[in-house]
Amino acid sequence: MLTIDGSLGEGGGQILRSSLSLSILTGKPVTISKIRAGRKKPGLMRQHLTAVEAAAKISNAEVTGAGIGSTELRFTPKEILPGNYHFRIGTAGSTTLVLQTVLAPLLLANSPSSVTVEGGTHNPFAPPYDFLERAYLPMLRRMGPGLTAEIERYGFYPAGGGKFTVKVEPSQQLRGLSVLERGEILHRRVVALVARLPLAIAKRECAEMEKQCNWPQSCFETGEVLSNGPGNILLMELAYENTAEVFSSNGDIGTSCEKVAKDLWGEARKFIASDIPIGPYLADQLILPCGIAASRGETSMFRTCRLTQHSTTHIELIKQFLPISVEVTPQEERSCLVTIRPAQ
Repeated sequence: MLTIDGSLGEGGGQILRSSLSLSILTGKPVTISKIRAGRKKPGLMRQHLTAVEAAAKISNAEVTGAGIGSTELRFTPKEILPGNYHFRIGTAGSTTLVLQTVLAPLLLANSPSSVTVEGGTHNPFAPPYDFLERAYLPMLRRMGPGLTAEIERYGFYPAGGGKFTVKVEPSQQLRGLSVLERGEILHRRVVALVARLPLAIAKRECAEMEKQCNWPQSCFETGEVLSNGPGNILLMELAYENTAEVFSSNGDIGTSCEKVAKDLWGEARKFIASDIPIGPYLADQLILPCGIAASRGETSMFRTCRLTQHSTTHIELIKQFLPISVEVTPQEERSCLVTIRPAQ
């Protein structure tokens, strides 16, 4: 049985989620200790417990230590069980992170699956649904599996209650991924959305973004969405020939619309000004599927910005489960080339 130290690196929930995914994929039982030791409230919170329950469901696993606040967990999977699943977090915890836990194993199952998750869909410290749909899933489709996503209801903090479904057509082999250049820009899009709040908020955010970006007015949209509680999200989508990136900024009580827009632009403009094809969040997400592909003989290469501690920790974790080699080669302008290949 593998023992994983949950305090590695940032000591966050990524170690738990990826350990569960890899345990299912490899069939290796795992003990995870010091879960989320680097967080203000260590141990399993509601969204992490839902991820554990979801992982157990799709693998008929035996689990001990699965409880709120638990800092140690033992997980013994049996087999990957494709099917139609519905997981409810019960809070505004991140639905995209729960999906992340079960998606990788289902990509390699022997028949299709459907996964519906309810909870928070647009959280400040997790990938929003739009990133999943427009940046991450298109990359996974290039690796072989068929994937579609549809959102039924948005979920903002603190009400939650968002709901989306991802349908998976698995592939018996994940192809390697090569993304070294962005290619030409295909479209730029800024969307400001509100739920149970005045549409004027979204209009002010778009007006400020228009000042910051100096893009044509056709690039900007506002809209009202269905949600159990009030919420606001400002999104920027950049689609290129070979890649896409989605940036987001959440509105909050006491934060002006103009600051929400400026915060988003401050993050996005650094990416726009560079020629890096894979942004930092997408890079972190791609490490796991590329690692799985490498363990089955495929090599992946992508160019990204200097890796975050989150990503380097993720790499070290995956290498504990899979026979792979990961080479990170620094390049100009604070970028690097990540090569993930079978172990020599």
